[in-house]
Amino acid sequence: MDAKPPQGLSYFNWHLHVLSWYLQMMFHDSMAVAQEKMTKVCMFLERYALPPTPLNFQVVYTYISQINSALNNEVDRKIAEDEYIDSILIEHLYFEFLNLGHTKQASIIQNVDVVINSLSLSAHNTEKQIVRFADHVNECVHSFDENNVEQSRLALKTLSEQTNALLKQQKKFQQELSKAKQLHNKTQKQLTQLRKEHIVDSQTGLYKRHYLTQQTQLWTNQEKSICAIAIQIDNLDHFTDNYGDMISEVILNKVAKQVQKYVFQSGLAGRTAKDQFTVLLTDIDPETATLIAEKVRNGVEKLRFVSSKSGIKFPAINLSLGIAQHDLVDNFNQLAKKASQAAFKARSLGQSCFTAGH
Repeated sequence: MDAKPPQGLSYFNWHLHVLSWYLQMMFHDSMAVAQEKMTKVCMFLERYALPPTPLNFQVVYTYISQINSALNNEVDRKIAEDEYIDSILIEHLYFEFLNLGHTKQASIIQNVDVVINSLSLSAHNTEKQIVRFADHVNECVHSFDENNVEQSRLALKTLSEQTNALLKQQKKFQQELSKAKQLHNKTQKQLTQLRKEHIVDSQTGLYKRHYLTQQTQLWTNQEKSICAIAIQIDNLDHFTDNYGDMISEVILNKVAKQVQKYVFQSGLAGRTAKDQFTVLLTDIDPETATLIAEKVRNGVEKLRFVSSKSGIKFPAINLSLGIAQHDLVDNFNQLAKKASQAAFKARSLGQSCFTAGH
């Protein structure tokens, strides 16, 4: 396809056309079916005010196509429970139900680890055998048969030559092994970077929702107690509407840094919605979680922002915080929802923090 849109077609419509073509090929849809689905996709995006990004299109197109029952069940459940659907959630659905590439990459690197470790062990054992063999040759040199000197010397000379050849081969093997290890380290670094991109929100540096889901399941299997703190920025839309997207992103990042500051060593902080963070804490009670939540709130309250151009002072950041304790039957979505409802309760009551069940 041409890199530039045809004359009279906007870049957005052209990108939409290209994306439609790609999804049509991916799902083996006819042109008529693809156009019908894209209409439904656009309606879905408009209904939930989702930006028309390729990832959002792919997830919603898959949902509309009804070919992934797990994805459809999850989306239908969230719609039925009137949960907030935004780009953060869509990304979570993508990684949980559609993106299998990272699992395959992890499997590949594990296989490489096994090969390299086996190769290293083999090289180590071979080297020891060669050293023993060389020692044995040296003993033979000093204890040859004096009655048949020439024959013994010839045999030992041949043996010595074979030993040298073997040692050269071993040296070459070690060089190849070193190259293999360098390649392995390079691959490991690339995978580490991919894994970071997979689990960390690029905008805030906090974990993505699907990683918190995995950790909750892991801790549940280990029978650990878990508390969740939902941190809602109540007036983020106010900053966006009155000062622009750039200012709201600054606000979002500043709050994220405060959250990370106070839970860095005691828990996991993740971004779970456009204007909400969720913190997971293990082996602590709700009272301790409340103290941590208050530290976060106090840290954010101290933030002050002034426009460098106009000198205008921006309003304070308003937070609502909710705390929920994990039941063994809860998954992350259920736990996060209880904490989010507690934050909403705190806001409706005019409180800074509210604990579910208290």
